[in-house]
Formats: sequence, structure tokens, C-alpha cells
Amino acid sequence: MRADTTSVGAQRRAPTRRRRWTILAICALALFLVGLDTTIVTVGLPQIGEGLGVEANRLAWVVDAYTLPFASLLITSGALADRYGRRRVFQSGLVVFGLASLMGAAAPSLEVLIAARAVQGVGASMLTPVALSIVVNAMPDPRERARAIGVWGAVFGLSMAAGPIAGGALIAVFDWRAVFWSSAPVVAAALLLTAWLVPESRSAVPRRLDLPGQLLLTVSLAAGVGILIEGPHLGWSAPPMAIAYVVLLAAVVGLGIVESRRAVPLVEPALFRVVSFTAAILGAIVVFVAFSTTLLLTTTLLQQEGWSPLAAGAATLPMAAAATACAPLSGHLVSRVGARPLLLIAGGCLIVGGALLTSLVADTRLPLLFAAYGAIGAGIGFANAPITNTAIDGLPPDRAGVASAMASTARQVGTAVGIALAGSLIASARDSGGLTGSLLPGWAWVAACGVGVLLCALAAPSERAPRPGPSGRSGAE
Repeated sequence: MRADTTSVGAQRRAPTRRRRWTILAICALALFLVGLDTTIVTVGLPQIGEGLGVEANRLAWVVDAYTLPFASLLITSGALADRYGRRRVFQSGLVVFGLASLMGAAAPSLEVLIAARAVQGVGASMLTPVALSIVVNAMPDPRERARAIGVWGAVFGLSMAAGPIAGGALIAVFDWRAVFWSSAPVVAAALLLTAWLVPESRSAVPRRLDLPGQLLLTVSLAAGVGILIEGPHLGWSAPPMAIAYVVLLAAVVGLGIVESRRAVPLVEPALFRVVSFTAAILGAIVVFVAFSTTLLLTTTLLQQEGWSPLAAGAATLPMAAAATACAPLSGHLVSRVGARPLLLIAGGCLIVGGALLTSLVADTRLPLLFAAYGAIGAGIGFANAPITNTAIDGLPPDRAGVASAMASTARQVGTAVGIALAGSLIASARDSGGLTGSLLPGWAWVAACGVGVLLCALAAPSERAPRPGPSGRSGAE
């Protein structure tokens, strides 16, 4: 019989119901901050460019310098938390995130701001998967955990969609630097509450660190996103781009070879042989490609037409409201109907949203824009819970940090790719002299992401599968 792999935290007395939901609230506060900083600068990119005196085609790095280390380090952060303690890593992430936020607020140049955003991303990678694994270990009951994940999804959707609103308000009252220093009081509150109320937990059988895999994953993501950002500026056939293509190919091939030969790989190839798990990861990517593409293109378009940053951010309220309303409903339903129906709904919503956005090519009509925002927000809300549940249910409980990290990595990869694609479209459109008519490929891409979610839904389980035990087999076996 295999040794028990129950986490150290689970071996202690389970916290009371009030304490469990307080822990969820604290972790959700950190999640909100991480999600907010993914999108809060989107609406302020024109002001950042003006303030630092840089060209628009370089500003996509302000967003993706955050999402790239965030995405590439999530799995390693989850493994570190399982090994050294989830609360300890969570607190370290808060400190790193807070200091980097202050560094960004004081940045004298674009290069320093990009560096600060990268460090912010490192801190964020230590928060999202670790916070979710803390919640999962604090809530052993599957139904309560499903409801908690629904709340988790609502907070994440709200934070991503609320970013432009918060950014626009801060810029209107202060300036673009307030977008960064405003994180400090939230970080301080989260640190105090964590030290007071969150218990320590770790895995009894922690993962080994995979430094070669981590390096190759980081290079793969950086090269891929760098190609999308710099391609329109440098030219797709320029010598630096050719070098980037070679680096990307070598890193991806090397990652596959290295991970297939390691006993405990960073990215476990065997997991992707499970169709439902692969569908969840691909679904997470395309959902957030659609979201981030929509966000950057629409806020840029509205500001070009004379809207203030606050007004452009406030216009995204229907997306935030829809994501917030649909996420807990999705979390409530996923344990009853399974992932497939909810992903079908999410894919349909994204297709409708992308189709409505095509009307902006002729005229920016607010009712259609708000309807498109609402449809896309609903798609995000309905997608999060089935994606997260499928990813977590694909691994034993003591791998909660790794499972949630892989799902979070997919979301951040999607965000980075979407920002890069949108930035490329904006750069190309400005070079051609017009933005509105040149954004049709972006709206078509949003609808195509909806089709991708539908395809992923067909591979997802139609009923909620039982959670596998420590041996990796179903508990029903």
C-alpha cells in the first residue's frame, strides 16, 4: 500500500466553517490584486507612453512583462509552496509584489517600468496557485470546495474586468503612477491577515524542482510572445525575427525532450494524454486570449475616439458584471452537470460577443458594444469554474498547488498572447493610418476563440468525474 500523501495542513484539525470562508476571503483578496494588475494598466497605456515619451508599439511590453514571468513561474511556485509551506510562499509573494509595485510607481523610464512589471509578475506567480491550494486544503468537502471555487472564479473574473475601471479612475484623480502605488495598502492588509488567520500547510510528498524545464518554459513563452509583439515593428522576415523563430523552436523541442526524461517534470507530459485535462488547459488559453484581445482593442479604440481613460474603463462594466454574476452560478452547476455544458455555454457567449464586435468596424454604437461586453463577460464567468475544477480533479489532493498552477499558467499564457496579438493589430493599424477598420481581424479572432472553447467542451466530461486518490486512480475504484 502506498504511503499516505495527505498534506501536512490536512493532518491538523480542520478549521471551522467561518474560519474556512475567512481564509477564502483573504486568499481571494490577493487573487483580486493579481488579476487587477493584469489589466489595470491596459486603459492607461496611452498616458504611460506620453509620460515616459515612448512609442505606442513598445507599450505592449508593459502588460506582457508582467504576464510572462507570471505564467512561466506558476508551476514552480506551486511546487515550492507544496515543499516549503504554502503560507510562507504566499507571504513572500505579497512582499515581492508590493515592493515591485512601488518600484513601478517611481519608474523614471520605460525600461525600469518593464523591469518592475517583470518583478511584479514573479510575485504574482507566488500568489495565485498557492492561494488556491490553501483554499482547497482548507475545504476538504467536495461540494463546499466547488462553491468556494465558484466564488474564486467570480473574484478572478471581477478583478480582470475591473482593472480598466480602476485604472481609469486612478488616472483621472491622480496620474498613471497611481495605478502602481495603489497596490501597497492592499498588500499590507493581506500580509497582516495572512499572518493572523491563515494556517500553514504543505505536501507530505513534495515535488522536486525542475530548473531545466523552468528555463526552457520561460524561454519558450518569452520568444513566442516577443515574436508577436515585435513582428509588426521589426518586420516578420527581419534577421532578429529569424533568430527568435529558431530560439522558439529549439526551446519548445528541448522542453518536450527534457520533460519526457525527468522523473518529476515541471510540465507532466502524461497529464496531457488525458483528453479532459488537455481540453481544460486549451480552453483556459483561448478564453483569455479572447478576453485580453477584447479589452485592449476596445479601450484603445474608445480613447482614440475621444473618450477619457475613466470613461473607457467604465464602459467595460457590463463585462465585469456578467463575469461576476456567471462565475458563482457556474461554480454551483459544475458539480451537478459537469464541465461540458458550461463550456458549451461559454463558447457560445464568446462567439456572440465576437460577432457583435464586428459592428464596431462601421460605427461605435454603445448598445452593441455593451451587449458584446456582456456576452464575453458571461463566457469568461461560465468558463472559469469548469476549467479549474477539471484541472484540480486531474491530480491527487496533495498536488493541488501543481494542478491549480497549470490552469493559472494557461490563463496567463492566453492573456499574454491576446495582448501581443492586440498590440500587433494596433501597431499595424496606426502604421496604415486608421484604427477602426483595421480591427476586424481582432473581432474575428475573438469569435474564433469561442469556436475553440466549443471544441474543448466536446472533449470535457459531461458529468463531474470523481476526484482521484493519492494513487492517481479514481476514488470509486
